[in-house]
Amino acid sequence: MGRKKGLPEFEETAPDGFDPANPYKDPVAMVEMREHIVREKWIQIEKAKILREKVKWCYRVEGVNHYQKCRHLVQNYLDSTRGVGWGKDHRPVSLHGPKPEAVEAE
Repeated sequence: MGRKKGLPEFEETAPDGFDPANPYKDPVAMVEMREHIVREKWIQIEKAKILREKVKWCYRVEGVNHYQKCRHLVQNYLDSTRGVGWGKDHRPVSLHGPKPEAVEAE
């Protein structure tokens, strides 16, 4: 028994024939779009899990200095968890993405 040569390749872009205004026009494109959305959500969830593990490790290693030393990891983790999950699609778009950056008044 050996390893199979090559891995299955997945299309990383959205399907070309999908029309968001009329999704039922092309059922194959609709299913491909659904699979694309699910795959992207899983990727976001796994990235958030990896960042969470890095935050745990940093807290454990840095001890009482974790407020200063792990701040960038915590910020990356919080940004990666915004809008990630399965029940977030019905929420307003303003709640999905990362927090808007504060614009300094000149």
